[in-house]
Amino acid sequence: MTDTQMTDAAASGARRVEWIRSRMPLLAQAREEFARSKPFAGHRIGMSLHVEPKTAVLVETLAAGGAEIVGTGNHGSTQDDVVAYLNGQGMTIFGRRDDDLEQHHANVLRVLDAQPSILLDNGGDLAAGVVARGVTGSILGGTEETTSGGDRLRTELAGQVPFPVIVINDSLLKQIGENKHAVGQSVAESFMRITNLMMPGTRFVVVGYGWCGRGVAHYLRSLGGKVAVAEIDELKAFEAALDGFRVSTAVDLAPWADVVITATGRPNVVGAAVFERMHDGAILANCGHFPWEIDVPALLASSTSSRAVDDAIDRIELPDGRHLVLIAQGRMFNLAGRSPKGNSIQSMDLGFLLQTLSLERVALEAASGSLPAGAQPVPDDIERTIARRMLAAMSAAE
Repeated sequence: MTDTQMTDAAASGARRVEWIRSRMPLLAQAREEFARSKPFAGHRIGMSLHVEPKTAVLVETLAAGGAEIVGTGNHGSTQDDVVAYLNGQGMTIFGRRDDDLEQHHANVLRVLDAQPSILLDNGGDLAAGVVARGVTGSILGGTEETTSGGDRLRTELAGQVPFPVIVINDSLLKQIGENKHAVGQSVAESFMRITNLMMPGTRFVVVGYGWCGRGVAHYLRSLGGKVAVAEIDELKAFEAALDGFRVSTAVDLAPWADVVITATGRPNVVGAAVFERMHDGAILANCGHFPWEIDVPALLASSTSSRAVDDAIDRIELPDGRHLVLIAQGRMFNLAGRSPKGNSIQSMDLGFLLQTLSLERVALEAASGSLPAGAQPVPDDIERTIARRMLAAMSAAE
């Protein structure tokens, strides 16, 4: 960008952040408390997180607590005007909207090059980078935002992370407020915004009935969609059935589906066996953190051609004459397309307060050894404090 473009982008980001900030009372209270207590004084927080206006309010809150912030966005969701705004406020934020996956990984390494003492991670990229470099001893601790990142910490990185990582997604408060209700709402909104298709009567298959899948299924149905659930866990499948959804496997439901939406956090849950059975013009979309739930390489390898037909919409031609539609190239489509909004402001106020108070706990207690190493849930007292604050904020609005 030219200097003029950067100035214009920063001004745009400032206007958008101002609106978001005015609707996040929980972070406003934390910002006032941190301005007095300075829990992050002397700490550099390394961040890998979706960079959009709500994230900017989180970053401002941490900075008010004395933190130096060095961060990057996540692949495909970075909003350039918000990056410009934050960099203009003295932060160091890497990344652009059009960065490819290789550049994203390079941005993660640039964050680690800054030698942060605390990590604010999303998807486990920073933790994996620290382990790969063998510099775990320089990290006091951190947080992890997502299901996908929590899974990485407990599988791929199990036993290799000698510092505490509080997994925000383990919080029941987040699972209810953000994963179920906010993701459910944002998936429905994003589908309508990106495709401009009618919801009532459309046949949706939601793959996965965890907290995000629950919310997606319920919100789609509330807007008139016909919804089925693909779930391999017997207990979750049982719950989906009692909630009134048709339940089967993704392969069995594929011919029926107009739209397949993945919400599992696991790789390749929708692959060739599903593609082969989907009808002409059916749509594939993913709302999980990593762009791996739909086996996009297999889909493209089996196609005769692929072309973009609109922002965040690709038409994939198949040898038998059918075509499938892929949303956001298999990335998390809640933050894709024109004018992406993501999860609701109130839900992220709650979710980011979980981040904020968990990071404060790491800064104040990790060095004492009172927090065990590795992945762990949000402390119960933090969850209950935030629940009380959220209820008070909701009651004040009545």
